[in-house]
Amino acid sequence: MSYSSVGKKPFEKASKSSHHHIINDEVVQSALNNFYIPDVLPEVSISSLTVPHNSCEHSLKHVVAIDGGYTEIPLKIGYPSASLHFFQFGALYFKTEDLNNMKQQKHIAPEDMQKLRNIARIKLPLCTKGVKRKDCSSLTSSVRRSLFEFLKSENMGENSSLLDTLAWFVFHRYKHNRGVEEKHWNLASHPCNSDTRNVLLEENEMQNYIFSSNDGDIYLSDIFRLHEIIDDDLGASGISGYVTGLVEHLMLLHIIRSLLDKNRQTLNETIFILDRPTGWFGVTAGMHRLMLDLNNWLFENHNLFLIGLEKSGAFVEHASQIQSKMENGSILILNDKYIYSYISPGHEDANRPYASTSYYGHKIIFKTKFGQMYVASLPVKDLKKNPDGNDIPNLHEILSVIESLHCDMYENALLPIALTNKLVSLSAHPSTQILTNFAKATITK
Repeated sequence: MSYSSVGKKPFEKASKSSHHHIINDEVVQSALNNFYIPDVLPEVSISSLTVPHNSCEHSLKHVVAIDGGYTEIPLKIGYPSASLHFFQFGALYFKTEDLNNMKQQKHIAPEDMQKLRNIARIKLPLCTKGVKRKDCSSLTSSVRRSLFEFLKSENMGENSSLLDTLAWFVFHRYKHNRGVEEKHWNLASHPCNSDTRNVLLEENEMQNYIFSSNDGDIYLSDIFRLHEIIDDDLGASGISGYVTGLVEHLMLLHIIRSLLDKNRQTLNETIFILDRPTGWFGVTAGMHRLMLDLNNWLFENHNLFLIGLEKSGAFVEHASQIQSKMENGSILILNDKYIYSYISPGHEDANRPYASTSYYGHKIIFKTKFGQMYVASLPVKDLKKNPDGNDIPNLHEILSVIESLHCDMYENALLPIALTNKLVSLSAHPSTQILTNFAKATITK
């Protein structure tokens, strides 16, 4: 690594000739010969791998779209630097009838926009580097307490909080007859003592969503294990994506729980759209098992119409490459062989489906009859290595709604997601600068 400069002396420049040492090294050449890049395009015809989409009548009358976003705010530049993150989440409610009527109009009138009901817009500030709460001893404890208090206070207009919904979810309270194993949770690591592993959290020992322990109190929200990737010196910027995912999922669960309590018929008439895949990732991945449990219970006792959409990443790039090869109105249900051959450089596990430790749904690539391409994942009862259309409940009903909700605002855009993103997104300019000034002025008071 070259020397940097903070004074009048120049930066140390890198050598312009030392690359030949790498090129001529036999060990490097041998290593490169062992690398593998997946094929860009399938060698076989795409049409032989797709199934036709059977556009059908459906009973879905309501659409709930959920999205979230965040931006990093620098509080102090230089060394040591300090920053925080502002998160904003939103859920919008639509009637499919109103959306269909709106889609026919060249210009959307203000009175039409009023028909789109904002269920919730919730905000969260989190210190992520070089700053902590006044009532906490470290950055890690600051993040833990902030997330706990946020989930405990936010209720989205309902009687119960997001934290109570987390308990409903983790301890399977939606079931009338629960097994013993459904009333506890095994936490991989203690948030106050990294040497203590596999902590058993018993529901009947929880007081105000806190579990007492000799090593320190454990919050219910600690089951997301964010403390494992926070470094008090280097910061907590790495948790931002996980926080976004877990809050969006809790909002989804909160709305499902509310419909189960108040109007179960409406649940059967509602499609939920997430602006993310149907999965829990990284340190939060353990939650996917709970989602599979809930999937099965809902499919057996009620129903669940849910789809997660992806806008970027390897699967979206692949969809763009094969767009011209897919026929309009077709579905490519991605199996393990296809994924590992053309999309992921990983090695297929003969005994375990792709991403079975994080996903609770199967991935598909859908080309509508209008030519739009969507990479989506839909919840299933269990993951399979070679799924077909029968393994994905409500596949054609959900895609029929998605097909009807397309818009031309952006490439392959969906109207509910586009509008929800407008609700929660924070622009680099001027939002970030305004929030920076606001944070600095407020913190120094």
